[in-house]
Amino acid sequence: MSSLLQNKESLRVPEPTLRRLPWYLSNVKLLKQKGERFVSSTQISKEINIDASQIAKDLSYVNISGRTRVGYEIDTLIAVLEDFLGFTNLHKAFLFGVGSLGGALLHDSGLRHFGLEIVAAFDVNPLLVGSKLNGIPIFHTDDFPRKMQEYDVNIGVLTVPIEIAQQITDYMVEGGIKAVWNFTPFRIRVPESIVVQNTSLYAHLAVMFNRLNYNEIK
Repeated sequence: MSSLLQNKESLRVPEPTLRRLPWYLSNVKLLKQKGERFVSSTQISKEINIDASQIAKDLSYVNISGRTRVGYEIDTLIAVLEDFLGFTNLHKAFLFGVGSLGGALLHDSGLRHFGLEIVAAFDVNPLLVGSKLNGIPIFHTDDFPRKMQEYDVNIGVLTVPIEIAQQITDYMVEGGIKAVWNFTPFRIRVPESIVVQNTSLYAHLAVMFNRLNYNEIK
């Protein structure tokens, strides 16, 4: 392995850590609203039930250090976490499939606070094409290649029916999309260079139902 590749791998943050960091950020923001100025990993641990040593280890990936017996300065911790997680830079995205879930995401203006702006959507429904939802234009799917020339976009949000999930994914990748946020229960296939984040509501439901049944049996 080359030294450049080794350095790159050493900078790679474990996915579980990346999943936990937004929890810390939300918790610290709540503490700020309560007037707190400093916070320790022990305080965060008590709020979100994650071991303090794990929190300290996760925060070691972030360029910030706490003060002995005082902890982290809250304003600095918020700023550093938001920058580290990419929430301070606005990433533009296209959404494919303006059904009930796609429409809900278009209405979710809060995504901008976490660095994602859906600038346009695509569908084949003639009742939707040419309209706007929450101010976001909806184009025909066939217009995607042309719109890629007009917008500075590299993220695709996938909320299409499962039977066309792979087809639309291939279409997005061929058109220049570099990352796919997949909300379908279909495990899409992409080249290694494409980033995929699967967020299947149905999978999470399955886990919740299973745990619920287990607890009821006990």
